[in-house]
Amino acid sequence: MQQQQQERRKFTAALLALVFILAAVSTTEAGKKEKPEKKAKKSDCGEWQWSVCVPTSGDCGLGTREGTRTGAECKQTTKTQKCKIPCNWKKQFGAECKYQFQAWGECDLNTALKTRTGNLKRALHNADCQKTVTISKPCGKLTKPKPQ
Repeated sequence: MQQQQQERRKFTAALLALVFILAAVSTTEAGKKEKPEKKAKKSDCGEWQWSVCVPTSGDCGLGTREGTRTGAECKQTTKTQKCKIPCNWKKQFGAECKYQFQAWGECDLNTALKTRTGNLKRALHNADCQKTVTISKPCGKLTKPKPQ
């Protein structure tokens, strides 16, 4: 009989311990603040639109360009960014457009010019560049055939 009472006491103690543990966990969970779920960013800010790179001095090298975007809730609608224009690029086609040129053609005796074509190789900062360009230059000294 005494052994049964001891077993009951052990069972009751274990049951009470389980109840206390469950109560403690419930209280702890209830006291925690629920974390708000991360809101999906819904921004009315438009994409950045960039101006051409303007060199600080001369027509190439380091410079800046301006960026703008629209949107009522945008924290920033304008900003300035550093940029660089390579000095070996042909500026007459846009300082941000790089072309791969073919060899010079034969001299046109009527115009005294020779020409060559360039295909767009690279556009910096999403510049709007022509796909192909043609340039001309004087032929140099022309040798006219001697009258006979």
